[in-house]
Amino acid sequence: MTAIRRLVRGDRPIGDVDLSTSVGDVTLPNPVMTASGTAGHGAELGAYFDLQDLGALVVKSLSIMPWDGNPGPRVTPLPGAMMNSVGLQGPGVEGWIHNDLPAIRASGARLVASVWGRTVDEYGAAAEALTAVEDDLIAVELNVSCPNLEDRRKMFAHSGSSVASILDATSMLTVPRWTKLSPNVSDIASIAGAAGEAGADAVTLTNTLLGLVLDPVTGRPVLGGGGGGVSGPAMRAVALRAVYDVAAAHPQLPIIGVGGIAEATDVVQYLRAGASAVQVGTATFADPRATTRIITELSAWCSAHSVASAAELIRTAHSGGTP
Repeated sequence: MTAIRRLVRGDRPIGDVDLSTSVGDVTLPNPVMTASGTAGHGAELGAYFDLQDLGALVVKSLSIMPWDGNPGPRVTPLPGAMMNSVGLQGPGVEGWIHNDLPAIRASGARLVASVWGRTVDEYGAAAEALTAVEDDLIAVELNVSCPNLEDRRKMFAHSGSSVASILDATSMLTVPRWTKLSPNVSDIASIAGAAGEAGADAVTLTNTLLGLVLDPVTGRPVLGGGGGGVSGPAMRAVALRAVYDVAAAHPQLPIIGVGGIAEATDVVQYLRAGASAVQVGTATFADPRATTRIITELSAWCSAHSVASAAELIRTAHSGGTP
């Protein structure tokens, strides 16, 4: 049963809204996915809803090797947001394939894997390992918002040439590649353009904002890893601006919007700004059913505003507003 059909009045659906959308060559039944790092490595959220109701399930980023992540504490609340320093803990691609993928496969979810690495070669190795299970994937998201051991001054996402090198290293993948970029740059549109020119099938905008919280008594960072990534509603305006600017500069480049989405009107804003789909992250920590709730609310919002399809909303901020 899809989320849209839960919207009933008697035995009739409320409205007849088409929530389907396309991210490049990938067609989704609705524009709402999970955000990498917030839904686990496997089918954990399947305890709360049918994973097939999602546009897609995006799992936590995987490296070629198992990775312990950062010491605790790993999460701290902020006004209107949260900050995390999990440190990309994970089982490695091979461990994930053997231990987590079977449950996702059984759920029937549309699946997006995510990979990260400390070096260009590590991205390539992780991608190469995923080629064995490409039939299970609709896309691979390249999380380039990671520290670059080959250039400690910046993340891979802070340089168009570094992003291009990751795309080159992962070119053996035959499924679409979505490149997840960082908001911590001065010109995200140029970096997104470099990603598109290097072969990215879409860009995911954005990862978290860099932040720091200090204990006022000790003067030490609250999180075990030191600084962390700020996410949640407080950063939505930043990510939305990134989507808008990239859509204006590169109208042919598919965009997935992520950052602070907690309700249907947030999704509407991202679609109007130029995203074809969105990812829900921090809201899931407070409500594991947040994604499917938002899907249901989005259908109701469209029906109430005489919007027949989600696709009608995409890029309308660039063309004078409504439908």
